[in-house]
Amino acid sequence: MSSLAQLIANNRSWAERMLEEDGQFFARLARQQAPRYLWIGCSDSRVSANEILGLRPGEVFVHRNIANLMVHTDLNCLSVLQYAIEVLKVEHVMVVGHYGCGGIQAVAERRSVGLADNWLRHVEDIALHHASLLGALSGDEERARRLCEFSVVEQVANVCRTTIVRRAWARGQRFEVHGLVYDVCDGLLHQIGQGLSGPGNWEEGHRNALAMVTKRCKPDVP
Repeated sequence: MSSLAQLIANNRSWAERMLEEDGQFFARLARQQAPRYLWIGCSDSRVSANEILGLRPGEVFVHRNIANLMVHTDLNCLSVLQYAIEVLKVEHVMVVGHYGCGGIQAVAERRSVGLADNWLRHVEDIALHHASLLGALSGDEERARRLCEFSVVEQVANVCRTTIVRRAWARGQRFEVHGLVYDVCDGLLHQIGQGLSGPGNWEEGHRNALAMVTKRCKPDVP
């Protein structure tokens, strides 16, 4: 087990390395935060927004929770979304799931993980809605991958349904909402559906994204 002292030593080495690369890095970082991106992702330790996107500290605003859910009663996530849109004026809101997610896998396998089962009920609702499609797939891993994609589609829709996003679009603020899935096996991001940029196209985009994932559940159907 790594000790706290080792982590602090790692931090010192990182800070020295950053200063060697850019002597004004921390001075500039301390003056302002102006990210263009909001990342709503999973708490999984393997999924780090800055590293995956190739961005430096200060370039992406991040909210993380188990299974990357956007729940309308979650004031934590709503506060992050409001701050990102109204204060930071981000240009892109990204809901990012990932294959191999423990929460999604637990729902796909109908396996309890304890208190988090209550949180994952939101994913279970999605699984029940698509039960016939998911039930026809050949194995828990494949079901989990498709459930991960269906969940991302629904979380993107939940973002678009918030009063925060609807009011921002109504007043003409320009930003896009995206659904993505990260594959921990190869490090690549995959977009699920199109970027949604306003009240006029998000519902159609939601339907198209659902159709895309539904087709992946039926690979033999042309």
